[in-house]
Amino acid sequence: MTLTKFALLSIVFIDIMSQGLVIPILSTIIMSPTEDFLSKETSNDTRQFYFGLTMAAFFLAWFFGAAYISKVSDYIGRKTAMLICLFGALLGYILTIIALDANSLTLLLIARVISGFTAGNQPIAQAALVDLSKNEDQKIRFMGMVLVAMSIGMVAGPLISGLTSDPAILGAAASIDLPFYIVSALVIANILLIMFYYNETPVERLPFKFKPLEVFLTIWQIRERPVVVRLAPVFFFAQLMVFAFYVFMDNYFFSKFKFGTLENAFTMVVMGVAMGTVSAFLVGPISARFRKITILYSSLSLMALSAGLSAINPTPALAYVLIACFFIPFALYYTTMLTLFSGAVDQTEQGWVMGISVALFTLAAGVISLLGGWLMAIDIRLPFIVSVISALVAMALIAVLWRGPAMHKLLSGN
Repeated sequence: MTLTKFALLSIVFIDIMSQGLVIPILSTIIMSPTEDFLSKETSNDTRQFYFGLTMAAFFLAWFFGAAYISKVSDYIGRKTAMLICLFGALLGYILTIIALDANSLTLLLIARVISGFTAGNQPIAQAALVDLSKNEDQKIRFMGMVLVAMSIGMVAGPLISGLTSDPAILGAAASIDLPFYIVSALVIANILLIMFYYNETPVERLPFKFKPLEVFLTIWQIRERPVVVRLAPVFFFAQLMVFAFYVFMDNYFFSKFKFGTLENAFTMVVMGVAMGTVSAFLVGPISARFRKITILYSSLSLMALSAGLSAINPTPALAYVLIACFFIPFALYYTTMLTLFSGAVDQTEQGWVMGISVALFTLAAGVISLLGGWLMAIDIRLPFIVSVISALVAMALIAVLWRGPAMHKLLSGN
């Protein structure tokens, strides 16, 4: 059991680590006029657009991958689906290395699409952990462990990118593509872990049939589940809030405080430490003591406040404090929402519902990534303002939609 959980959590770790590794590097190579990846004559507005496009390519591909591959995992099995994703991720990182060496934005976009589609691994691993849980308390603990793995990944990724790409630290050995060699090696290790240590829970599965429109059919199925219908818009706007802050905070700090790769990497370290501490020590006790609805309202309010203060913060040091204040309540909010999604369906649809949850948040990330570059070209604070507004919309939807006996039963855990 221990090795099985470790194998599954390692998937979550690498998925999140790779994001923390990639974003500071992309911010540097696309936004900095001293880098050779784009032409020196490229305007700042064009750079903002290219950064948003690169991020959107990843998240929109993840949207399709999360909904499709997670559903398919209910047919072909978690193990097979996870291995497909891991091999796809490896291909994406290899192409990224080639794109960086060739200074090719087109190839980088292709690599990000492949990496995004195969990032559907995370909900499969979450569903596999749900398969292993024996009761509601254990499910909550396992979801908390997912956040711990995410938090460690958030710390490890930016540390790897910041340290191994900085000549001041590694000298001549440092390079912008060295972090991708490291993550490729970790993916290979993860493939071996899943192959040899993850023993899938035997269950009866339906015969697999390839359906090109599966992604749309999968999402359309929520109309048949009224509780999931009520959860979905709240989660979408809450994730819009999260990603408006998360995706563009590095660009914001680059533009306002002149943060480089190492400084922006440290912002993600702060984020990971904040989430990891709460996930490891506070999620369980707080979930046991407070009602889910109270946790959600409180968390969303604190995150909105942190985003709003970040938009007017004049001090670089305070930026790190506000990042911590944003992601401490995020750990509570995200665990609670995952638990609600899981409780909204039976055991046979855990892969589907986890895929839906990830599809919703990646769709939110894709939307804000496409719009965010345009927004920052108008005013660099606008993504943070969108974050605040989205939080308010999410809380309003909770008040309006989360009524009736079915929602009361889900929220009470009975």
